[in-house]
Amino acid sequence: MKDLNEILGMASRVQEELQRAQDNLDKIEVEGAAGGGLVKVRASAKGRIVAVSIDDSLLAPSEKQMLEDLVAAAFNDARKKADEASSAEMSKMTSGLPLPPGFKLPF
Repeated sequence: MKDLNEILGMASRVQEELQRAQDNLDKIEVEGAAGGGLVKVRASAKGRIVAVSIDDSLLAPSEKQMLEDLVAAAFNDARKKADEASSAEMSKMTSGLPLPPGFKLPF
């Protein structure tokens, strides 16, 4: 069995690496789109919305409901991609850890 200090040191290094990876997630950007690209939402892999782009053709008052639906759909698309990017980044950091199958870290 490993020495307790060695185990604690390893845990500390893993925690530092995971924190760096978590901080890096805000630098990774994904784009969600709806309506064939008429509405686009850019988000960080942490889920922070960076920008929303709406095509001018959707700015007519008669298109209000469709615009609202497309913004929601684009947001959900961006959020899905952010979750995928986050999972991919975290799996890089945890690939060497002996975690049980299906175990998800709390971030």
